[in-house]
Amino acid sequence: MAMKNPYQAYRQNSVNTATPGELTLMLYNGAIKFMKLAKKGMEDENIELKNTNLIKAQKIVQELMVTLDTSHDVGKSMMTMYDYMNRRLIEANIKNDPAIVEDVEGHMVEFRDTWKQVIQSNRQQAFATGSQA
Repeated sequence: MAMKNPYQAYRQNSVNTATPGELTLMLYNGAIKFMKLAKKGMEDENIELKNTNLIKAQKIVQELMVTLDTSHDVGKSMMTMYDYMNRRLIEANIKNDPAIVEDVEGHMVEFRDTWKQVIQSNRQQAFATGSQA
């Protein structure tokens, strides 16, 4: 039975075949997308668009918190940042303040870009190790 929406099938397949690192990258990208949509909702005075997308961004941050390994110092530091971002997104929603969303989005972009570099570095190391065998 064929899927009616090929894009939906592609997205589902992307998630199902992604590595844990790629899934984390998808979460970061999703949170950034939802924050941009929330800011658009604020600009357009569309309360539903703002609220829906800030809640989606919060849920992603909460998922990042739940899956974070805090047995190392870096994980503990990231948990502190995720907690900060989650609280700020709630505050942005209550105060209808796009500057707060910008602040959180900036941190999320930094995390995303750093994570992307880690994935690329790991791939290069795996390739280098594999090619020397």
